Amino acid sequence: MKVAKDNVVILHYSVHSQETLLDSSLDGEPLNIIQGHGQLIPGLEAALDGKAKGDTFTVEIEADQAYGQRHETLMQAVSKEMFEGMDVQAGMQFRATTEAGDQSVIVLDVTDDEVIVDGNHPLAGMDLTFDVEVVDVREATAEELAHGHVHSAGGCGHNH
Repeated sequence: MKVAKDNVVILHYSVHSQETLLDSSLDGEPLNIIQGHGQLIPGLEAALDGKAKGDTFTVEIEADQAYGQRHETLMQAVSKEMFEGMDVQAGMQFRATTEAGDQSVIVLDVTDDEVIVDGNHPLAGMDLTFDVEVVDVREATAEELAHGHVHSAGGCGHNH
């Protein structure tokens, strides 16, 4: 079976940027996704189309088809008073409520009066290289499609 929309794809991957390993599933469980449902970055999802169980490949994905370009407007200084009672440090991550909805932000710097946060994805602006092994491909069940995620052999393990 070839990878196509609404198929469950089980894959191992490693991702690099400029020779630096950023993430890998090789020492753990493979990633399980439903193809064509936006569960992967667009460039990787497109590269999987037509592949089959046992296929291995390397794909270079430009930032626009990965996590997008960096947007300086997503970096801002907020009053340290918003973090009252917290020991805020660079590298911490928070969920912030914005006009566009909730988003994750990373603390870049802390001054006496302000906390500098960045709403960009940590990999925004980076071209990425993925090494992929397609472990298995199967049709998604109606329940998986309705729930929007892959179920294990014992079900999905939570209530919807």
